[in-house]
Order: sequence, then C-alpha cells, then structure tokens
Amino acid sequence: MSNPTAAILIIGNEILSGRTQDVNVQFIAKGVAELGIRLEEVRVVPDIPARIIGAVNELRAAYTMLFTTGGIGPTHDDITSECVAAAFGVPLLLHEPTAAVMRERWGERVNDARLRMAMMPEGAEPIKNEASIAPGFTIGNVHVMAGVPRIMQSMFQALAPSLPRGQRIEMRAVHGIGVLEGSIAARLEQIQARFPQLDLGSYPFKRDERWGVTLVAKGTDIPALDAALAETTALIAAEGVAPMPGEPD
Repeated sequence: MSNPTAAILIIGNEILSGRTQDVNVQFIAKGVAELGIRLEEVRVVPDIPARIIGAVNELRAAYTMLFTTGGIGPTHDDITSECVAAAFGVPLLLHEPTAAVMRERWGERVNDARLRMAMMPEGAEPIKNEASIAPGFTIGNVHVMAGVPRIMQSMFQALAPSLPRGQRIEMRAVHGIGVLEGSIAARLEQIQARFPQLDLGSYPFKRDERWGVTLVAKGTDIPALDAALAETTALIAAEGVAPMPGEPD
C-alpha cells in the first residue's frame, strides 16, 4: 500500500526572525506518522503574499496534502486566508455560521478585526477546535491551521479522523554513549543498503561532557525494522559500548 504524503508550510515573520520557536512541526510530524502519512517537506515563508501563494500552489501539487500553520488571526499581518483563496482562484468570504457563533459568544466584543477570523475561501470547510471559537479551514487538499500551538493541536485532532491513511509509520531507536559517528559511518551505510525500504538516521548528542549517537530506523515494514534494530544495536556493541534502547532522555 502506498502511503499518502504531506508537507507543512509555516507562515510568519516571527519564525524567520527567531522571535518565536516553532513547536508545531514535531506535533504534526508525529500525528501524521501515526496515520501512515509520510511527511516529506517543511517550508517556512514570510508574510509576503506572493511567497505564500507560490508555496501553497507548489506544495499542494507535489503532495497528497498540505498543512499550513500561522497567519489566521485578527491582525493586519494575518494574511494566510486571503493568500490561500488567491492560490485557489476563489473569493475570500465571510463564513456566516462561524460569524454567528462569534456574535453569540462574544456579543459586543465582535468587531471587524475579530471577524477576519471568520473569513474563508469560497468552498472551504471549517476545522473546529476546542481551544478557540475561531476555526481553521480545509479547501481541496490544503488544511489551514493556527500558529498558536494549543489551538493548532486542537485543530489537528479535530481534522485527523477525516485524513487519508496509510500503513502506520513506526520507529526503532538505540543509542550509545561514547560512540562517535565517524567510527561507524561506513558500517551504518551498509545497514542502510540492506534495508532500502527504511529510513536510517544517525543523530549525535552530548551528555555529561561525553558524546554519543542515536541510531533511528523508520518505516512501515515491521520485520525489517526489528532486523535493522538488531544490526544497529550490534553496531554500537562492537564499539565496546553498552547499547541502550530508545532515544536518550
């Protein structure tokens, strides 16, 4: 079975400036892996309409689905919704059911700025969430979500049941303190060659002033994952180091 593919488009000057640290990618990556969706690209673009529109069109054409985060709030620099509408060539309209909920909940506090969060491309379907009244939305294979992590997570959880699924992508990991990447690189490449259906990665870390390495295998072939884990465990042991399952705490 061929697994669906996905990309993430992070929108916002605050990410590029370093002011805000993105934590959404990790959450989405883990979530889609559990659904058997292969995350194949992550891109960050500034709050520039042409850049957003171009990225949306390129990524939605290249992958089964595209997730965007950021830029759907009430301020002048929240331009994701209008850019996605432009990418699809449809008008940006007030989603009346969402506006009605806002007016009911917020009463006199509803203003033009807050109603910006009820604007969606024509034909879009809202993505509800338990953390905020204002929804994200789906149009075609593009899922537009908030940048605030707790709101984005709520939106993703609401969206997940409707996403296409593939075979669950699983991971096996082993690590060893005192192992250096350079000493195992050639043998690790040989293991990867024996398991082309898996993604085999090496990730160095430092603990108590000592370097170590974590070897991670990812894929859908469970017997191959278990066999690769056995070989990477033996690889660490061959360095005279006690292999430890999983990733370092």
